[in-house]
Amino acid sequence: MRQSKVLAKIRQDIPAFGVSLHLNSPDLFELVGLMGFDSIWIDLEHHATSMESAANLMRGARVGGADVVARPANREFMRMGRMLEIGASGIMYPRCANAEEAAEVVRWAKFAPLGERGCDASGADVPYLLTPLAEYLENANRETFLIIQIEDPKSLDNVEEIASVPGIDMLMLGPGDFSILSGIPGQFNHPLVQDAQQRVIEAAKAAGINWAATCGSAAQAKQYVDQGARLIFYGCDLVLVKQGLDRIQLELAEFNTLAGPKSKERSNAKYYQESL
Repeated sequence: MRQSKVLAKIRQDIPAFGVSLHLNSPDLFELVGLMGFDSIWIDLEHHATSMESAANLMRGARVGGADVVARPANREFMRMGRMLEIGASGIMYPRCANAEEAAEVVRWAKFAPLGERGCDASGADVPYLLTPLAEYLENANRETFLIIQIEDPKSLDNVEEIASVPGIDMLMLGPGDFSILSGIPGQFNHPLVQDAQQRVIEAAKAAGINWAATCGSAAQAKQYVDQGARLIFYGCDLVLVKQGLDRIQLELAEFNTLAGPKSKERSNAKYYQESL
């Protein structure tokens, strides 16, 4: 079981930084790690990446040295276990409703005595039968982490109880879905979203755990770090590619050879960057 790069930094009270990658390229995952990023967020909630493809992407991340934070869909507990077995260091669990559901996440993601995760002990996380069983179980519980996302205004009412569940390592607001379910889609500076972020921060601090965040700018990343965030996700491959293609279209606009999308369509990249 490899040591988590994210947890190593957090244990020294140093913020860790990551990016979100959706393109199915192990080379890209390897490059991000080689460039020194601490973590890569791979989203298996919304994207059609198979477990076999995810295993190859995580293999690329291991070569580069970055942790992988994998997000399953809500209540995909068995799939969550396989994500850990193919090499994820962290699980980002979406749309958690209450403390009982958070306890279920711990149950399926941690080995006894912390939980009841099933043991195969032959996957990439062991790795491949090379670690004695007792050592593997201890290392897996110590070097994997659980992030619980608050994405529904109704869940926010339970955030203090969720944060207090033993085995939960971090809280994280999901600003995109939270804004939509609050009736203010994409308005991340709206008081409802800002108040929700602050309540998540206070709940994490009160429970003695850390909190993570996604951000849309370096200035926002600094703000969150100053407020105590210890895992920050900034940047996404799809957004970066889109921005690069936008720039090419603008540079070639005088030749009138490319018909660019409407301005409203262009604005979706900003929403996606900040919400993820």
